[in-house]
Amino acid sequence: MTKPSYYAPKGGLPPQTQLLTDRAMFTESYAVIPKGTMTDIVTSNLPFWENTRAWVLARPLSGFAETFSQYIVEVSPNGGSIKPETDPTAQGILFVVDGSCTLTINGESHTMQPGSYAYLPAGCDWTVSNSTENDTTFHWIRKAYQAVDGIDRPVAFVSDEGKATTVEMPDTNGAWKTTRFVDPADMRHDMHVNIVTFQPGGVIPFAETHVMEHGLYVLEGKAVYRLNQDWVEVEAGDFMWLRAFCPQACYAGGPGPFRYLLYKDVNRHMPLNR
Repeated sequence: MTKPSYYAPKGGLPPQTQLLTDRAMFTESYAVIPKGTMTDIVTSNLPFWENTRAWVLARPLSGFAETFSQYIVEVSPNGGSIKPETDPTAQGILFVVDGSCTLTINGESHTMQPGSYAYLPAGCDWTVSNSTENDTTFHWIRKAYQAVDGIDRPVAFVSDEGKATTVEMPDTNGAWKTTRFVDPADMRHDMHVNIVTFQPGGVIPFAETHVMEHGLYVLEGKAVYRLNQDWVEVEAGDFMWLRAFCPQACYAGGPGPFRYLLYKDVNRHMPLNR
């Protein structure tokens, strides 16, 4: 089996001779943040994080995607945090794409490497440290947890893409697969972060239009993606941000697999009051 590939940005700054034309776009229904925009000058620092910088890919915006934030976090040697989350209502998911770090949850340590996944419930005690000689890079997706009376809250866990459940989408002969870290029927969870894989020639064969918001980070390969009324070329390192009901479809032209990390909000009633 071919080892999975995970794209991670490296920063830097384009030369003064580079053309300004790019694929970055922000519309009323979607945004595309191509990998070339993730330079040194657009990073953010975070409270209580040492030797760390973050590319902020998504944040709640009124009238757009409202449920989540997503960062790419780069932790340099001897970096990390003993107080990473300052919002007690925020649950989080970490997915490592480069390097290695130590994640400690409620006193139990876990070695995190490319493909490692962790779910961190709201209010849990966790830390991250990088004791290696190289940078480590991971996605950090945050969402305020929506508790429901009579349903238990989810608990922390650590997994890996190789241990997660991969299912073929119906009637696709394996051309379209989804790797799930959480059982879709587990009502404790109000968000899913999955990995979607298309083999060359695989498609989403209709324009999906649904209530879920999406963040899609391309881990590997390239494709053309239908966003609202537009077909957009995307490749490894690009990020797409879709508001609720934005029509979407996909065609993976190859030559290799097209894979992305997918966020969506699930399993809850629609809030009627703000």
